[in-house]
Amino acid sequence: MRPGPGGGQVLNLDTLVRLRRGLHSPAAPRRLSVPEGMTAPMGCDAVAVPAHFGPLMMPRLPRVGCVYANETHWWWIVPSDSDYALEWPAPARYATGAVVPDAPGLPGLIHRPEGTLPYTPPIPLYLALCRATGTTPTWSRPVSA
Repeated sequence: MRPGPGGGQVLNLDTLVRLRRGLHSPAAPRRLSVPEGMTAPMGCDAVAVPAHFGPLMMPRLPRVGCVYANETHWWWIVPSDSDYALEWPAPARYATGAVVPDAPGLPGLIHRPEGTLPYTPPIPLYLALCRATGTTPTWSRPVSA
């Protein structure tokens, strides 16, 4: 950019193209962050469920890690790759990297566990979700030939 004839700035074509791309580029992903003083040595993913299931699931979990919530969803922090060999039942959403999609802002932390690890164990979380949604766990379903 250089000063224009009236004292304003003249923008070159490269600058205009960069500005236009900036208007249409997707927003940076919003990630749930681990609270200060906690570590995530196994990485972080998250499992989201509709908010009305959250209070039903909490008492069914032997250990609850970090839980975040907004008006529509509750999010549990789980170790990375907790979706390996698990089909999380609908209406749950599995979020690799603990990325919160389509949210106007990040959900707030509503539960922080004692200690330094933020994780809810994924198998008890899966079973609590299956129970709350009336879904049979995948390993208990009949196999068809």
